[in-house]
Amino acid sequence: MIPKTHFQLQNSWNEMLVLSFYSWLRWRDNSMSQNTLKIGKFSLGMGDRFAQEAEAQLQACIMAAERGAEVVPVWNKSNREHTIIGSEPTSVRASAEAAIKKLGWKNEWHIDADHIGLKTVDRFMAASDFFTIDVADSIGKAAKLEDVKAFVDKHSELIGRVEIPGIEGGAQTTRADVERVANKFLAAVHEAGAIYRYIEKAKGAGKFIPEISMDETDLPQAPIDLLIILAAIADEGVPIQTIAPKFTGRFNKGVDYVGDISQFEKEFNDDLCVIKFAIQKYGLPDNLKLSVHSGSDKFSIYGAIRRAVKKHGAGLHLKTAGTTWLEEIIGLAEAGGEGLVLAKDIYSDALDHIDELCAPYATVIDIDRAKLPTSAVVSHWTSEQYVNALQHEQSCKEFNPHLRQLLHVGFKIAAKKGERYLGLIRANHAVVSKKVTGNLFDRHIKQIFLS
Repeated sequence: MIPKTHFQLQNSWNEMLVLSFYSWLRWRDNSMSQNTLKIGKFSLGMGDRFAQEAEAQLQACIMAAERGAEVVPVWNKSNREHTIIGSEPTSVRASAEAAIKKLGWKNEWHIDADHIGLKTVDRFMAASDFFTIDVADSIGKAAKLEDVKAFVDKHSELIGRVEIPGIEGGAQTTRADVERVANKFLAAVHEAGAIYRYIEKAKGAGKFIPEISMDETDLPQAPIDLLIILAAIADEGVPIQTIAPKFTGRFNKGVDYVGDISQFEKEFNDDLCVIKFAIQKYGLPDNLKLSVHSGSDKFSIYGAIRRAVKKHGAGLHLKTAGTTWLEEIIGLAEAGGEGLVLAKDIYSDALDHIDELCAPYATVIDIDRAKLPTSAVVSHWTSEQYVNALQHEQSCKEFNPHLRQLLHVGFKIAAKKGERYLGLIRANHAVVSKKVTGNLFDRHIKQIFLS
């Protein structure tokens, strides 16, 4: 008679083989199908708050292509931004399509339904083919005890010494460690799965690019945490093509990275090793890549990102969402006349409504109000003074990161100006578009994808 313990072990092994086989079939059907929409190796998430700069943004990608770098433009706009401005997702697609037609772009491009959930995704279905699934509110929400136990029982390979090629010494975990991470993220992953399946039912399997956002949480995820999350995502059957983890350091809106750059570089390299390992171990899509959210103007870590991507032959999705809106204000200020007057008015109104504007972005801004100039002071500024204060040139003594962060979240003020704002943007198109293109190409694309 076969010993009971032996039988149980053999039965568990057979069950695991069956589950692995069906998992492989599922990913083969979802990820290897010729009909599956797959994003290119390098992509740039570009925000266009008022749907005026798609042509200028696309010009930056054209300049990159002329120099040998294929950077996929991805226009993104969140439900919150649409609500504040009073626009619809169809406007993002219409603006992009007009720019693509005018400039003759023949390469890949996408429209991102940015930071959507089940309550907001419906309005994006028709216009979008890229969906950033945001489950930040569920991170830390306790998972069901039976779900945690089932996950840890299934993934015994995550307990003990976990050898990950490229990470010296691998990782060492206990069952309690895996349970802790699973308890923190499983509810969020299950929610992501529900959202993905909802989109899949509407769009069709393989007809859109799924991304999961895990970055808007308090604490960074260690590489082993990311591996556990990816294992859970694979179990959930979500064929993600990009994932946005929470990295070490501060990623505030519109200003540079704050943190230990050497620590970030090690963490970023380790995360790339984890992704490569997870692709092979769990059958995730072979083009899965890291997404750096709030990447706008994180110039001090661009070198680390560039070196890591080159070293590992990895892909990258970089979001630069809010910088285009700031370049519009800089362009108006530089143009002078009524443009400068409006730029001053927007700052004055933003200062008056600072609490309202900052509240939704409290976790991603650090504004020292004592370092914000008064409206009276700004009212006497020249074009050069305003531009110097807002433009992200850290070597400039007049640059004010606190003012920049306030205006970054202050696009609601411009939206309330309505045609006064839009009319001046159009009237000063040459100046503004030059700023937008130059910012994207010189400060972002060139620093990461062409250096």
